[in-house]
Amino acid sequence: MTFNDLNLIEPILRALGEEGYTTPTPIQQQAIPQVLEGHDLLGVAQTGTGKTAAFSVPILQILHQTALTQKAGQGPKGRIRCLVLTPTRELAIQIGESFKAYGRHLPQLRSTVIFGGVGQNPQVQALQRGVEILVATPGRLLDLMNQGYVHLQHLEVFVLDEADRMLDMGFIHDIKRILPKLPAGRQSLFFSATMPNVIKELSATILRPNPVQVAVTPVSSTADTVTQSVFLVEKNDKPALLRHILKDPAIKRVLVFTRTKHGANKVTETLEKAQITAEAIHGNKSQNHRQRALSNFKAGTTRVLVATDIAARGIDVDELTHVINYEVPNEPETYVHRIGRTGRAGAFGTAFTFVEDEERAYLQDIQKLIRRQIDVDKEHPYTTNSVAPVSLTGNERIIRPKGPAGRPPREGGGRSGGGSSQGRSGSPRSTGAGGGRSEQRGSGRPQAGGNERSASGGGGQRSSRPFQAGRGGTEGGGRRS
Repeated sequence: MTFNDLNLIEPILRALGEEGYTTPTPIQQQAIPQVLEGHDLLGVAQTGTGKTAAFSVPILQILHQTALTQKAGQGPKGRIRCLVLTPTRELAIQIGESFKAYGRHLPQLRSTVIFGGVGQNPQVQALQRGVEILVATPGRLLDLMNQGYVHLQHLEVFVLDEADRMLDMGFIHDIKRILPKLPAGRQSLFFSATMPNVIKELSATILRPNPVQVAVTPVSSTADTVTQSVFLVEKNDKPALLRHILKDPAIKRVLVFTRTKHGANKVTETLEKAQITAEAIHGNKSQNHRQRALSNFKAGTTRVLVATDIAARGIDVDELTHVINYEVPNEPETYVHRIGRTGRAGAFGTAFTFVEDEERAYLQDIQKLIRRQIDVDKEHPYTTNSVAPVSLTGNERIIRPKGPAGRPPREGGGRSGGGSSQGRSGSPRSTGAGGGRSEQRGSGRPQAGGNERSASGGGGQRSSRPFQAGRGGTEGGGRRS
Protein backbone atom coordinates (compact mmCIF):
# COMPACT_ATOMS: atom_id res chain seq x y z
CA MET A 1 0.00 0.00 0.00
CA THR A 2 1.10 3.57 -0.73
CA PHE A 3 -0.35 6.93 0.29
CA ASN A 4 -1.90 7.08 -3.19
CA ASP A 5 -4.22 4.25 -2.10
CA LEU A 6 -5.69 6.25 0.82
CA ASN A 7 -7.82 8.66 -1.25
CA LEU A 8 -5.76 11.68 -0.25
CA ILE A 9 -5.96 14.91 -2.23
CA GLU A 10 -3.11 15.96 -4.49
CA PRO A 11 -1.73 18.86 -2.38
CA ILE A 12 -1.27 16.52 0.59
CA LEU A 13 0.22 13.72 -1.54
CA ARG A 14 2.67 16.23 -3.00
CA ALA A 15 3.70 17.41 0.48
CA LEU A 16 4.16 13.81 1.68
CA GLY A 17 6.33 13.10 -1.34
CA GLU A 18 8.44 16.15 -0.61
CA GLU A 19 8.92 14.81 2.92
CA GLY A 20 10.09 11.50 1.47
CA TYR A 21 7.04 9.50 2.55
CA THR A 22 5.64 6.92 0.14
CA THR A 23 4.45 3.98 2.26
CA PRO A 24 2.08 4.56 5.20
CA THR A 25 2.85 2.88 8.51
CA PRO A 26 0.30 0.42 9.96
CA ILE A 27 -1.33 3.04 12.19
CA GLN A 28 -1.64 5.37 9.20
CA GLN A 29 -3.13 2.63 7.04
CA GLN A 30 -5.77 1.91 9.66
CA ALA A 31 -6.53 5.39 10.95
CA ILE A 32 -6.51 7.68 7.91
CA PRO A 33 -9.50 6.11 6.07
CA GLN A 34 -11.57 5.99 9.28
CA VAL A 35 -10.86 9.61 10.15
CA LEU A 36 -11.66 10.71 6.60
CA GLU A 37 -15.05 9.01 6.92
CA GLY A 38 -15.80 11.10 10.00
CA HIS A 39 -15.59 8.39 12.66
CA ASP A 40 -14.44 8.96 16.22
CA LEU A 41 -11.28 6.97 16.77
CA LEU A 42 -9.53 5.29 19.69
CA GLY A 43 -5.91 4.62 18.74
CA VAL A 44 -3.37 2.58 20.68
CA ALA A 45 0.09 3.14 19.25
CA GLN A 46 3.48 3.37 20.84
CA THR A 47 5.77 6.26 20.03
CA GLY A 48 7.60 6.16 16.72
CA THR A 49 4.79 4.50 14.75
CA GLY A 50 3.83 7.51 12.63
CA LYS A 51 0.88 8.42 14.83
CA THR A 52 1.13 12.18 14.26
CA ALA A 53 0.66 11.83 10.50
CA ALA A 54 -2.15 9.33 11.15
CA PHE A 55 -4.31 12.16 12.49
CA SER A 56 -2.79 15.34 11.00
CA VAL A 57 -3.01 14.20 7.36
CA PRO A 58 -6.73 13.32 7.36
CA ILE A 59 -7.59 16.38 9.47
CA LEU A 60 -5.97 18.65 6.88
CA GLN A 61 -8.03 17.01 4.16
CA ILE A 62 -11.27 17.24 6.16
CA LEU A 63 -10.79 20.93 6.92
CA HIS A 64 -9.85 21.67 3.31
CA GLN A 65 -12.89 19.88 1.89
CA THR A 66 -15.40 21.32 4.34
CA ALA A 67 -14.09 24.81 3.55
CA LEU A 68 -14.68 24.18 -0.15
CA THR A 69 -18.30 23.16 0.45
CA GLN A 70 -19.11 26.34 2.35
CA LYS A 71 -20.53 29.28 0.47
CA ALA A 72 -18.26 32.22 -0.10
CA GLY A 73 -18.09 34.36 3.00
CA GLN A 74 -19.95 31.85 5.17
CA GLY A 75 -18.61 31.73 8.71
CA PRO A 76 -15.92 33.89 10.27
CA LYS A 77 -12.42 33.67 8.83
CA GLY A 78 -9.65 32.29 11.00
CA ARG A 79 -11.95 30.39 13.33
CA ILE A 80 -10.43 27.47 15.24
CA ARG A 81 -11.74 24.33 13.56
CA CYS A 82 -9.29 21.77 14.96
CA LEU A 83 -7.80 21.52 18.46
CA VAL A 84 -4.97 19.13 19.33
CA LEU A 85 -4.20 18.78 23.05
CA THR A 86 -0.81 17.35 23.93
CA PRO A 87 1.10 17.11 27.24
CA THR A 88 4.47 18.75 26.55
CA ARG A 89 5.85 21.79 24.80
CA GLU A 90 8.28 19.73 22.75
CA LEU A 91 5.57 17.42 21.47
CA ALA A 92 3.29 20.37 20.70
CA ILE A 93 6.02 21.97 18.60
CA GLN A 94 6.64 18.68 16.79
CA ILE A 95 2.93 18.28 15.95
CA GLY A 96 2.74 21.89 14.81
CA GLU A 97 5.68 21.30 12.47
CA SER A 98 3.92 18.24 11.04
CA PHE A 99 0.75 20.20 10.26
CA LYS A 100 2.80 22.87 8.48
CA ALA A 101 4.81 20.28 6.53
CA TYR A 102 1.86 18.18 5.34
CA GLY A 103 -0.30 21.26 4.74
CA ARG A 104 2.28 23.41 2.98
CA HIS A 105 0.21 23.38 -0.22
CA LEU A 106 -3.00 24.26 1.63
CA PRO A 107 -2.22 27.88 2.54
CA GLN A 108 -5.77 28.64 3.62
CA LEU A 109 -5.30 26.31 6.60
CA ARG A 110 -3.23 28.21 9.14
CA SER A 111 -1.95 26.67 12.36
CA THR A 112 -0.21 27.77 15.52
CA VAL A 113 1.13 26.23 18.72
CA ILE A 114 0.58 27.54 22.25
CA PHE A 115 2.28 26.36 25.42
CA GLY A 116 3.41 27.63 28.79
CA GLY A 117 6.88 28.55 29.99
CA VAL A 118 7.20 31.48 27.55
CA GLY A 119 5.53 34.86 27.18
CA GLN A 120 2.04 34.70 25.74
CA ASN A 121 2.10 37.81 23.52
CA PRO A 122 3.42 36.17 20.30
CA GLN A 123 0.89 33.35 20.77
CA VAL A 124 -1.95 35.83 21.30
CA GLN A 125 -0.93 37.75 18.19
CA ALA A 126 -1.02 34.56 16.10
CA LEU A 127 -4.49 33.77 17.43
CA GLN A 128 -5.72 37.26 16.66
CA ARG A 129 -4.50 36.95 13.07
CA GLY A 130 -6.66 33.85 12.81
CA VAL A 131 -5.87 30.12 12.74
CA GLU A 132 -7.83 27.05 11.74
CA ILE A 133 -5.64 24.52 13.58
CA LEU A 134 -4.54 25.01 17.19
CA VAL A 135 -2.02 22.73 18.93
CA ALA A 136 -1.89 23.38 22.67
CA THR A 137 -0.82 22.21 26.07
CA PRO A 138 -3.71 22.27 28.56
CA GLY A 139 -2.50 24.94 31.00
CA ARG A 140 -1.77 27.66 28.47
CA LEU A 141 -4.96 26.83 26.56
CA LEU A 142 -7.08 27.39 29.67
CA ASP A 143 -5.22 30.61 30.42
CA LEU A 144 -5.95 32.05 26.98
CA MET A 145 -9.53 30.77 27.00
CA ASN A 146 -10.13 32.53 30.32
CA GLN A 147 -8.64 35.72 28.88
CA GLY A 148 -10.98 35.55 25.91
CA TYR A 149 -8.35 34.86 23.24
CA VAL A 150 -9.47 31.31 22.36
CA HIS A 151 -12.98 30.44 21.20
CA LEU A 152 -13.87 26.85 20.39
CA GLN A 153 -17.53 27.05 19.37
CA HIS A 154 -16.66 26.37 15.70
CA LEU A 155 -14.52 23.30 16.47
CA GLU A 156 -14.95 20.40 14.05
CA VAL A 157 -12.20 18.00 15.15
CA PHE A 158 -10.68 17.43 18.61
CA VAL A 159 -7.56 15.34 19.20
CA LEU A 160 -6.30 14.23 22.61
CA ASP A 161 -2.79 12.92 22.09
CA GLU A 162 -0.61 10.95 24.51
CA ALA A 163 -3.52 10.46 26.90
CA ASP A 164 -1.61 8.23 29.28
CA ARG A 165 1.14 10.83 29.60
CA MET A 166 -1.52 13.47 30.20
CA LEU A 167 -2.73 11.39 33.13
CA ASP A 168 0.75 10.86 34.53
CA MET A 169 1.53 14.57 34.33
CA GLY A 170 -1.62 15.47 36.23
CA PHE A 171 -3.76 17.20 33.61
CA ILE A 172 -7.03 15.59 34.72
CA HIS A 173 -8.68 18.75 36.05
CA ASP A 174 -7.62 20.85 33.08
CA ILE A 175 -8.99 18.33 30.58
CA LYS A 176 -12.26 18.15 32.51
CA ARG A 177 -12.56 21.93 32.30
CA ILE A 178 -11.84 22.05 28.59
CA LEU A 179 -14.26 19.28 27.52
CA PRO A 180 -17.52 21.16 28.29
CA LYS A 181 -16.32 24.04 26.08
CA LEU A 182 -16.19 21.80 22.99
CA PRO A 183 -19.17 21.45 20.63
CA ALA A 184 -21.05 18.19 21.13
CA GLY A 185 -21.14 17.48 17.39
CA ARG A 186 -17.38 17.41 16.95
CA GLN A 187 -15.32 14.48 15.68
CA SER A 188 -12.91 13.25 18.36
CA LEU A 189 -9.67 11.30 18.06
CA PHE A 190 -8.06 9.79 21.17
CA PHE A 191 -4.52 8.38 21.15
CA SER A 192 -2.57 6.67 23.90
CA ALA A 193 0.56 4.54 23.94
CA THR A 194 -0.87 2.37 26.71
CA MET A 195 -4.48 1.58 27.58
CA PRO A 196 -4.97 0.91 31.30
CA ASN A 197 -8.54 1.00 32.56
CA VAL A 198 -8.34 4.59 33.76
CA ILE A 199 -7.43 5.70 30.22
CA LYS A 200 -10.33 3.68 28.76
CA GLU A 201 -12.58 5.46 31.23
CA LEU A 202 -11.27 8.85 30.09
CA SER A 203 -11.80 7.95 26.43
CA ALA A 204 -15.46 7.16 27.11
CA THR A 205 -16.00 10.77 28.27
CA ILE A 206 -14.59 12.15 25.02
CA LEU A 207 -15.58 9.78 22.21
CA ARG A 208 -19.03 9.00 20.85
CA PRO A 209 -20.31 5.48 21.60
CA ASN A 210 -18.68 2.66 19.65
CA PRO A 211 -15.65 4.52 18.27
CA VAL A 212 -13.45 2.84 15.70
CA GLN A 213 -10.52 1.21 17.50
CA VAL A 214 -7.09 0.82 15.91
CA ALA A 215 -4.05 -0.77 17.50
CA VAL A 216 -0.82 -1.51 15.74
CA THR A 217 1.25 -3.13 18.42
CA PRO A 218 0.69 -5.06 21.65
CA VAL A 219 0.17 -2.72 24.57
CA SER A 220 3.44 -1.65 26.20
CA SER A 221 5.67 -3.60 23.82
CA THR A 222 9.04 -2.41 22.56
CA ALA A 223 9.91 -2.16 18.88
CA ASP A 224 11.68 -5.14 17.35
CA THR A 225 14.08 -2.72 15.65
CA VAL A 226 15.66 -1.73 18.99
CA THR A 227 18.47 -3.89 20.43
CA GLN A 228 18.28 -3.76 24.22
CA SER A 229 21.08 -4.40 26.71
CA VAL A 230 21.52 -4.12 30.47
CA PHE A 231 24.77 -3.06 32.15
CA LEU A 232 25.03 -4.15 35.78
CA VAL A 233 27.12 -1.48 37.46
CA GLU A 234 27.69 0.11 40.85
CA LYS A 235 26.20 3.56 41.23
CA ASN A 236 29.53 5.35 41.58
CA ASP A 237 30.80 3.76 38.36
CA LYS A 238 27.96 5.01 36.17
CA PRO A 239 29.76 8.22 35.07
CA ALA A 240 32.86 6.26 34.07
CA LEU A 241 30.78 3.64 32.25
CA LEU A 242 29.01 6.35 30.27
CA ARG A 243 32.33 7.91 29.25
CA HIS A 244 33.63 4.47 28.31
CA ILE A 245 30.67 3.77 26.03
CA LEU A 246 30.98 7.16 24.39
CA LYS A 247 34.56 6.39 23.38
CA ASP A 248 33.01 4.47 20.50
CA PRO A 249 33.15 6.90 17.53
CA ALA A 250 30.26 5.05 15.88
CA ILE A 251 27.92 6.52 18.50
CA LYS A 252 27.46 9.92 16.91
CA ARG A 253 24.16 10.96 18.50
CA VAL A 254 22.88 9.62 21.82
CA LEU A 255 19.96 10.48 24.08
CA VAL A 256 20.65 9.93 27.79
CA PHE A 257 17.78 9.75 30.29
CA THR A 258 17.87 10.60 33.99
CA ARG A 259 15.03 10.66 36.52
CA THR A 260 15.61 14.18 37.83
CA LYS A 261 16.64 17.63 36.64
CA HIS A 262 19.57 17.64 39.03
CA GLY A 263 20.72 14.29 37.67
CA ALA A 264 20.54 15.60 34.10
CA ASN A 265 22.64 18.63 34.99
CA LYS A 266 25.19 16.47 36.81
CA VAL A 267 25.58 14.05 33.89
CA THR A 268 25.99 16.97 31.48
CA GLU A 269 28.70 18.55 33.62
CA THR A 270 30.55 15.23 33.84
CA LEU A 271 30.53 14.80 30.06
CA GLU A 272 31.62 18.37 29.41
CA LYS A 273 34.63 17.87 31.71
CA ALA A 274 35.56 14.90 29.52
CA GLN A 275 35.34 17.12 26.39
CA ILE A 276 32.16 15.41 25.20
CA THR A 277 29.63 17.90 23.82
CA ALA A 278 26.44 17.56 25.85
CA GLU A 279 23.40 19.64 26.75
CA ALA A 280 20.54 19.05 29.20
CA ILE A 281 16.85 19.51 28.45
CA HIS A 282 14.28 19.60 31.26
CA GLY A 283 11.64 21.76 32.90
CA ASN A 284 14.04 24.11 34.67
CA LYS A 285 15.60 25.18 31.39
CA SER A 286 14.09 28.14 29.60
CA GLN A 287 12.08 27.45 26.47
CA ASN A 288 14.74 29.15 24.34
CA HIS A 289 17.45 26.98 25.87
CA ARG A 290 15.44 23.82 25.31
CA GLN A 291 14.77 24.63 21.67
CA ARG A 292 18.40 25.61 21.08
CA ALA A 293 19.64 22.40 22.70
CA LEU A 294 17.25 20.32 20.61
CA SER A 295 18.25 22.14 17.42
CA ASN A 296 21.94 21.60 18.17
CA PHE A 297 21.27 17.92 18.80
CA LYS A 298 19.34 17.52 15.54
CA ALA A 299 22.10 19.33 13.64
CA GLY A 300 24.78 17.10 15.17
CA THR A 301 26.73 19.91 16.86
CA THR A 302 25.74 18.43 20.24
CA ARG A 303 26.56 14.75 20.49
CA VAL A 304 24.74 13.93 23.74
CA LEU A 305 21.35 15.22 24.82
CA VAL A 306 20.56 14.52 28.48
CA ALA A 307 16.82 14.57 29.18
CA THR A 308 14.28 13.92 31.87
CA ASP A 309 11.12 11.98 31.09
CA ILE A 310 9.10 15.16 30.68
CA ALA A 311 10.78 15.52 27.27
CA ALA A 312 10.69 11.84 26.32
CA ARG A 313 7.83 12.02 23.84
CA GLY A 314 8.61 15.39 22.35
CA ILE A 315 11.99 14.49 20.91
CA ASP A 316 11.87 13.34 17.30
CA VAL A 317 15.37 13.19 15.84
CA ASP A 318 16.35 11.50 12.60
CA GLU A 319 19.26 9.06 12.78
CA LEU A 320 19.17 8.75 16.57
CA THR A 321 20.92 5.41 16.98
CA HIS A 322 21.35 5.14 20.75
CA VAL A 323 19.32 5.73 23.89
CA ILE A 324 20.96 5.26 27.29
CA ASN A 325 18.95 4.88 30.48
CA TYR A 326 21.51 6.32 32.87
CA GLU A 327 18.94 5.80 35.61
CA VAL A 328 16.26 3.11 35.34
CA PRO A 329 12.76 4.58 35.27
CA ASN A 330 10.59 3.48 38.18
CA GLU A 331 7.53 3.18 35.93
CA PRO A 332 8.04 0.41 33.36
CA GLU A 333 5.86 2.14 30.74
CA THR A 334 8.34 5.02 30.81
CA TYR A 335 11.05 2.61 29.65
CA VAL A 336 8.98 1.84 26.54
CA HIS A 337 8.61 5.53 25.76
CA ARG A 338 12.28 6.26 26.37
CA ILE A 339 13.70 3.65 24.05
CA GLY A 340 11.00 4.45 21.50
CA ARG A 341 13.08 7.51 20.58
CA THR A 342 15.33 5.21 18.52
CA GLY A 343 14.58 2.46 16.01
CA ARG A 344 11.84 4.59 14.46
CA ALA A 345 10.14 4.15 11.08
CA GLY A 346 11.88 0.86 10.38
CA ALA A 347 15.41 2.02 11.27
CA PHE A 348 17.52 0.10 13.78
CA GLY A 349 18.48 1.43 17.19
CA THR A 350 20.23 0.48 20.41
CA ALA A 351 19.13 0.96 24.02
CA PHE A 352 21.53 0.59 26.96
CA THR A 353 20.27 0.54 30.56
CA PHE A 354 22.58 1.07 33.54
CA VAL A 355 21.29 -0.91 36.53
CA GLU A 356 22.62 -0.44 40.04
CA ASP A 357 21.56 -2.68 42.92
CA GLU A 358 18.71 -0.44 44.09
CA GLU A 359 17.23 -0.40 40.58
CA ARG A 360 16.85 -4.14 40.15
CA ALA A 361 13.17 -3.98 41.15
CA TYR A 362 12.53 -1.52 38.34
CA LEU A 363 14.27 -3.81 35.85
CA GLN A 364 12.08 -6.65 37.06
CA ASP A 365 8.96 -4.56 36.38
CA ILE A 366 10.20 -3.64 32.91
CA GLN A 367 10.93 -7.21 31.90
CA LYS A 368 7.52 -8.36 33.11
CA LEU A 369 5.80 -5.58 31.20
CA ILE A 370 7.54 -6.20 27.88
CA ARG A 371 7.61 -9.97 28.52
CA ARG A 372 11.24 -10.17 27.54
CA GLN A 373 14.56 -11.05 29.18
CA ILE A 374 16.95 -8.22 28.40
CA ASP A 375 20.49 -9.41 27.70
CA VAL A 376 23.24 -8.44 30.16
CA ASP A 377 26.35 -6.90 28.58
CA LYS A 378 29.46 -7.93 30.52
CA GLU A 379 32.00 -6.69 28.00
CA HIS A 380 32.93 -3.53 29.86
CA PRO A 381 35.49 -2.67 32.57
CA TYR A 382 32.91 -1.81 35.24
CA THR A 383 31.03 -5.10 35.45
CA THR A 384 30.40 -6.16 39.06
CA ASN A 385 29.23 -9.16 41.02
CA SER A 386 27.58 -6.94 43.60
CA VAL A 387 24.60 -6.35 41.29
CA ALA A 388 22.82 -9.63 40.56
CA PRO A 389 21.08 -10.29 37.23
CA VAL A 390 17.26 -10.22 37.20
CA SER A 391 15.51 -13.24 35.73
CA LEU A 392 12.27 -12.86 33.81
CA THR A 393 11.09 -16.33 34.79
CA GLY A 394 12.31 -16.34 38.37
CA ASN A 395 10.17 -15.67 41.42
CA GLU A 396 12.67 -13.50 43.27
CA ARG A 397 10.99 -10.94 45.50
CA ILE A 398 13.10 -7.84 45.15
CA ILE A 399 12.75 -5.25 47.89
CA ARG A 400 12.10 -1.79 46.55
CA PRO A 401 14.36 1.01 47.77
CA LYS A 402 13.14 3.52 50.32
CA GLY A 403 13.52 7.25 49.97
CA PRO A 404 13.70 9.24 46.70
CA ALA A 405 14.76 6.27 44.58
CA GLY A 406 11.63 4.39 45.57
CA ARG A 407 9.17 7.17 44.83
CA PRO A 408 7.62 8.13 41.53
CA PRO A 409 9.89 10.61 39.71
CA ARG A 410 9.97 14.16 41.00
CA GLU A 411 12.03 16.73 39.19
CA GLY A 412 13.10 18.72 42.22
CA GLY A 413 11.04 20.64 44.74
CA GLY A 414 9.99 24.22 45.24
CA ARG A 415 10.00 26.65 42.36
CA SER A 416 11.31 25.79 38.95
CA GLY A 417 12.68 28.46 36.74
CA GLY A 418 11.33 27.49 33.38
CA GLY A 419 8.07 25.61 33.42
CA SER A 420 7.20 22.00 33.92
CA SER A 421 7.83 19.93 36.97
CA GLN A 422 7.38 16.24 36.93
CA GLY A 423 5.78 15.42 40.23
CA ARG A 424 3.15 12.73 40.37
CA SER A 425 1.73 13.84 43.66
CA GLY A 426 -2.00 13.96 44.01
CA SER A 427 -1.98 17.62 45.00
CA PRO A 428 -1.71 20.33 42.37
CA ARG A 429 1.35 22.52 42.27
CA SER A 430 2.41 25.31 40.02
CA THR A 431 5.79 26.50 38.82
CA GLY A 432 7.03 28.62 36.01
CA ALA A 433 8.32 32.02 35.07
CA GLY A 434 8.75 34.33 32.14
CA GLY A 435 5.10 35.03 31.55
CA GLY A 436 4.15 31.38 31.23
CA ARG A 437 2.57 29.01 33.66
CA SER A 438 3.46 25.50 34.60
CA GLU A 439 2.27 22.67 32.39
CA GLN A 440 2.13 20.37 35.41
CA ARG A 441 -1.10 19.71 37.22
CA GLY A 442 -2.33 17.70 40.16
CA SER A 443 -3.15 14.17 39.13
CA GLY A 444 -6.64 14.10 40.57
CA ARG A 445 -5.96 10.71 42.10
CA PRO A 446 -4.55 9.51 45.40
CA GLN A 447 -0.83 9.25 45.89
CA ALA A 448 -0.10 5.58 45.51
CA GLY A 449 3.33 5.64 47.03
CA GLY A 450 6.52 4.28 45.57
CA ASN A 451 6.19 0.74 46.89
CA GLU A 452 2.91 -0.22 45.31
CA ARG A 453 1.62 -0.52 41.77
CA SER A 454 -0.91 -2.81 40.20
CA ALA A 455 -0.93 -3.98 36.62
CA SER A 456 -3.70 -5.10 34.37
CA GLY A 457 -2.78 -6.55 31.01
CA GLY A 458 0.02 -4.69 29.29
CA GLY A 459 -0.68 -1.14 30.38
CA GLY A 460 -0.86 -1.18 34.15
CA GLN A 461 -3.99 -0.02 35.95
CA ARG A 462 -3.86 2.68 38.55
CA SER A 463 -6.57 3.71 40.93
CA SER A 464 -8.57 6.79 40.04
CA ARG A 465 -11.91 8.37 40.72
CA PRO A 466 -14.37 8.10 37.85
CA PHE A 467 -14.28 10.84 35.26
CA GLN A 468 -17.42 12.96 35.35
CA ALA A 469 -17.10 15.23 32.33
CA GLY A 470 -18.74 13.90 29.19
CA ARG A 471 -19.42 15.18 25.71
CA GLY A 472 -20.96 18.56 26.26
CA GLY A 473 -21.55 17.61 29.92
CA THR A 474 -20.69 19.36 33.11
CA GLU A 475 -17.31 19.99 34.55
CA GLY A 476 -15.86 17.45 36.88
CA GLY A 477 -14.54 19.85 39.48
CA GLY A 478 -11.09 20.06 40.95
CA ARG A 479 -9.05 23.21 41.41
CA ARG A 480 -6.45 24.58 39.08
CA SER A 481 -2.93 25.27 40.19
